[in-house]
Formats: sequence, C-alpha cells, structure tokens
Amino acid sequence: MLFGFHLKTGCYQLKWLKPDSWTTFLCAPSGIVIEKHPGDKPHTDCLAIQGGPAAVTAEIPAWPPAWPEVARSVGAALADGSWGQYHGRPVQEFTEAFAAYLDVPLVWPCSSGTIAVELALRGCGVQPADEVILAGYDFPGNFRAVEAIGARPVLVDVQPAGYVIDLRALPQAINERTRAIIVSHLHGQLADVAAIVKLAESRDLSVVEDACQVPGAIVGGRPAGTTGHAGTFSFGGSKLMTAGRGGAVVTRDESIMQRMRIAAERGNDAWPLSALQAAALVPQLSTLPGENRRRLAAATRLREALSQSALFTTLNDAWDEAWQPAFYKFALQITGEFERQPVLDALCGEGVPVDSGFRGFMRRSLRRCTVCGTLEHATRAAEQTILLHHPCLLGDDPLLDQLIHAFARVEQGRDRLGRV
Repeated sequence: MLFGFHLKTGCYQLKWLKPDSWTTFLCAPSGIVIEKHPGDKPHTDCLAIQGGPAAVTAEIPAWPPAWPEVARSVGAALADGSWGQYHGRPVQEFTEAFAAYLDVPLVWPCSSGTIAVELALRGCGVQPADEVILAGYDFPGNFRAVEAIGARPVLVDVQPAGYVIDLRALPQAINERTRAIIVSHLHGQLADVAAIVKLAESRDLSVVEDACQVPGAIVGGRPAGTTGHAGTFSFGGSKLMTAGRGGAVVTRDESIMQRMRIAAERGNDAWPLSALQAAALVPQLSTLPGENRRRLAAATRLREALSQSALFTTLNDAWDEAWQPAFYKFALQITGEFERQPVLDALCGEGVPVDSGFRGFMRRSLRRCTVCGTLEHATRAAEQTILLHHPCLLGDDPLLDQLIHAFARVEQGRDRLGRV
C-alpha cells in the first residue's frame, strides 16, 4: 500500500497494489474518485486524478518575479530615507509616471483597488440612499464599496457567455435614484465603456471604470481606466502590476478629485499608498507592456487550441489594435451538461493552476440590493467559469504545450467526470 500527498492538487492519494491490479483512492474537493485498472502500474493515458501521470511538469513562473529594476528602486528608497516619509519621493514619482503612462491629468494613489472603487464612487458624488448599477457577476468588493457609502447596489446581467456588464440591460435599471454605474473589465473581456458613458451622460450619471484586472489594456483605442469619469486600479499581490497591496483612481475631472481628497482626509490620508509600494510600482510601468504582449500571445494560442472543444468554451471577442485585452485570468466556461468541480479537480490533478470564478451576487438578499432581470448569464458565469492564473501565460512554449495537452486529456476523459 502506498500513501502520498499531491502538492499541486491538494489531494491525498492512497494506492492499493496487488499482483494483478491496482486501485487508486483519491480524496479530492468533490469527493473520492475510485478507478481500477488491470496491470501492475497506471496507464499513461489515464487522468492524473485517477492515477496517471500529470500532464504539466514544466515549472510555472513565480509571481511576482525577481525584477532587478524593482530591487534597485526599493533599495534607493531605503537608502535615501524616503521610504519612511509621509509624502515620500517615490509616491510623487509614481503618481506622475502613472499619469503620463495613461495620459490622464489626475491620479489619486491609495491602499487597494477596493478602496479605489469606493473613493471613485464618492468622487462621483454618490450619497447614502443613491443607487449604483453593477453587474450581477463582479468582484465582491465592488458590491461592498457601494454598501460602504450607504448606497444601494442594483444588479443587471452580463453579456451572453461573457463577464462584462450588458449595455442592453442598463436602461431598465435607471431611475431617479440612480447616480452611477460600475463597469468592470474581467477575465480578459473588455467592456464598451464609451457606449456606456454615452448612455450615462444622457441621464446625468457617472461611470466608474474598474480596470483593476487589466492595467495596460487598450479599450476602444484608449488605455483601460481612462474612458469612464473615474477609473480604478489594483496593485494587489497577484495583479499584473503588484506592490503586495495598493490601488489608484484616475480622472480628468477636478471636481471628482476634490471630493476624493475630502473623503480620504482624516487628519491625514486615511488610505495611502506607501513610499515602498510606490517605489516597487514605478519600474513595472516599463515591464508591463512586454508582459502583456506575451500574455496576449499565449491567450491567443490557448483560445485557438480550445476552439473546437466539446467541454470548454472561451471568449470569442475580436482583438485588434483598438481592443487589446490584458489577462489577469484566462477564462473558460464548462459546457452545461458537465459539473464544474470534477473538471476543476481533474485539471488540478494534471498540474494546471485553475480555480472557479466569482460567486456572483444572485443570492444576495433583496434587502441589500435590487435585481433587474433574470441575471441568466451572470448565473452561468458564476456556476460554470474556470480561471487560469496569468503566470502560466508568461511561461515558455513547452509549458504552454503541456497546458494544452492537459486540457485535451481532461476533455478526452470527460465521460468519467460528473454530469449535471
């Protein structure tokens, strides 16, 4: 009898060996999978979760990487003492560099992307009892940012087979209490912010463009985060630009900026970006474009490889010079007849670093929010999405080959997985 723990899958494996057969008992998040095969060792075409060898053995790049530019920048802040100052040199340098990178006049650095959304809403004049429209499938912090102000979230659907707010669902959600719309770019899909801003301005509303997942993306010919009345960014530990924590709001409107200053002032800035975080971010403005190009090339190859899949579907949006996504997560959806968790378990067993998407807001109490429509597509996104983390997209060709092989192997073994 053999006992082991799979570091990549988080599963315990027990093998009972006999002269003429072997049995694998694998405790996965979805339950215990039991398979029996003749012979004295596993078949190589068997899924890893059922005892076969894992498809992905190549090293997945670490994130964040050991950027020498970041080490030098942080070291300089430590050496000159600016790291310990309230308004240290690196914060001003980052603010100016980020403004130039995005071609916007005003940047408010802050402590997180979640606080950035709240400050942006306050900057847009959202008050208690106002209503803020957002997608039924979105980052949970956006819902809570609305509630933190005392405003009421109003949920609308996302695009079919997608993740961004559906422009067609907005008119029925707007009323005299509506003050703002949160528009998030998610999982490599870009929202048509210009069209939403046009609708919003016709009704005297503000648009907060959440670009936390997509720094460096191009949306309708403009940098992501710069088309809405305010744009938000996150520099959390796993993000495409990272300082462990941190965020920023950008705008072209001085009145929005002034209201954010007032909201953040608590004797001093209540939610600051630290000098050390700023020092780590400045050099990444130079490395981000090249990394985004590599991720886009890898995502393009993955999308092509999965285009004929009977198990997985991917986004089919057109990408060109005016619409260039950035990939914090590469998204897939499971076709309706299969359960997601067994597929997740199988992919993890193959060494693919995947997880489920957001849970969405469909089950939130109606005491907390208003729901417009059925949220059919948001529900599907919440129940069927699988997300591949972006460091995989920075790997070399052998890693990408193995990832594609892993998806193909799981699809070939789909009849051994759970169906709805």
